[in-house]
Amino acid sequence: MLQALDESAVRRWAYACCDTLARHREEIDELNVFPVPDNDTGTNLLATMRAAYDAISRHAEGSGTAEVLAVLARGALVGARGNSGVILSQLLRGMAESVADLSGAGGATGPGLRLALRRADELATAAVSDPMPGTVLSVLHTAADAAESSASGELADVVAAATDAATRALAETPHQLAVLARAGVVDAGGRGLVVLLETLQAVVTGRAVDPVPVPGPVPARSAPLLRAVRESGSSEYEYEVMYLLDSTDEDRVARLRAELGGLGDCVAVVGSGSGAAPVFSVHVHCTDIGAAVEAGVRGGRPHRITVIRFADQAAAAREDARLFVTDATVLAMVGGDGIAELFRGEGALTAPGTCTVAELLAVLAGSRARRVTVLPGATAAHPIAEAAAAQARDAGQDVIVVPTRSPVQALAALAVHDPARRAGDDVVAMAEAAAATRRGELTVAAAEALTWVGRCQAGDVLGLIDDEVVLIDTDSVAAARLLIDRMLSSGGELVTVLLGRDAPDGVGDELAQHLHAVHPEVELAVYPGGQPQSLLLAGVE
Repeated sequence: MLQALDESAVRRWAYACCDTLARHREEIDELNVFPVPDNDTGTNLLATMRAAYDAISRHAEGSGTAEVLAVLARGALVGARGNSGVILSQLLRGMAESVADLSGAGGATGPGLRLALRRADELATAAVSDPMPGTVLSVLHTAADAAESSASGELADVVAAATDAATRALAETPHQLAVLARAGVVDAGGRGLVVLLETLQAVVTGRAVDPVPVPGPVPARSAPLLRAVRESGSSEYEYEVMYLLDSTDEDRVARLRAELGGLGDCVAVVGSGSGAAPVFSVHVHCTDIGAAVEAGVRGGRPHRITVIRFADQAAAAREDARLFVTDATVLAMVGGDGIAELFRGEGALTAPGTCTVAELLAVLAGSRARRVTVLPGATAAHPIAEAAAAQARDAGQDVIVVPTRSPVQALAALAVHDPARRAGDDVVAMAEAAAATRRGELTVAAAEALTWVGRCQAGDVLGLIDDEVVLIDTDSVAAARLLIDRMLSSGGELVTVLLGRDAPDGVGDELAQHLHAVHPEVELAVYPGGQPQSLLLAGVE
């Protein structure tokens, strides 16, 4: 039995929390009726805890209890999902700050945990714009009170007192909040907190703790039954907006909190505490998405912006409540309706090649795949893909970007994709196939410019190989033939051509006749790509 939560115990607890939340996620989602019946509290708690655990799993061991708790808390804040995730981040922050203050006097012993729960109670309550009885805040407050009044100061006794009190407080939540009583359920966030405390008790005692069942059956619930009247008197809001905010000005952050309160409800603006690079997690339910983001710009630098429409979220939850419904998929970032249809026909998901990080993140999350391989269709798309992949990994999704600088390289990579192969081997095979594909492009010069092969005029046809201009012509069909010849000068067995939206009529047939006459050993595949930026894209394998 542990006498103190050392670094190793904190790491074990964080890992175990991910496991227990995963097992209880659907149950907690089903309880979620307040403040909106969006069936996502369990999912949000799990994603937040996974982000927290990922942060400490990448942090060097041996740094001490206080530091690993601080890393855990910051990871939760950066990866917080929904209002419940924000509150969880403050629970962890409270533990981190209290243990740091007591680092020279026993750290996370029983008395340390008492202070940690009280600080977590204060931070979580301050994080919510309009605290209500019958929510996770009530459960946390009761647990903190019980920890302070426990007869013994032993760690196991403090944890047991807090867990027992939280369980009793959870059972009381339907008597405190009318919407819970109408639905016949306990508070979802409170249930999640009890799961976390039960897990902590199991780690401290070294034995399994039987989870307390949800009081009573969960009845079938109609939409009118679940529709909670907002205590602020405002109308229902359509969107949940979340983002991280870099800011060192507390006054601007305070004004942001007040401004968001005028735009919607469920406002939470919480910080990472002291540190060299303070960051805040911002959460609001509103209708005017732009105004919520613009308020963040006035408060600092917003990033990792996430917008969820409640109607879409509820529909997705009804369709399938699981966090991941498929093991693996491929996502291609492409431009042009024909190219997108080509990839979808091969079983891949698609996203616009010009999408933002936030938009790509939404597609990744919407894929609901545990592992996603991203194929950027242009050089400019790579930074977007890498940034979105890093944020998705922080949220618990395994996302890998395979270097592909053109849709033709992405097609080559997709052609060798084998979902039955070991993940690492599959990524290597796709990367090798992409690298072995030479890429070319035929486009029209927008203005006079100096190139490696001379000066071009606006309207000239330019042939590029690997982003370098290799030919200038005034006849697009002749330029297409010459470009393919240049690409085949070092050999090749298969030529793939994607025709752009403005490709000249008959260019595909012209290329087929030319290759039959000049390179009869080469196979040609021509597809309507529809891309607006180029007359055609070509790949040689």
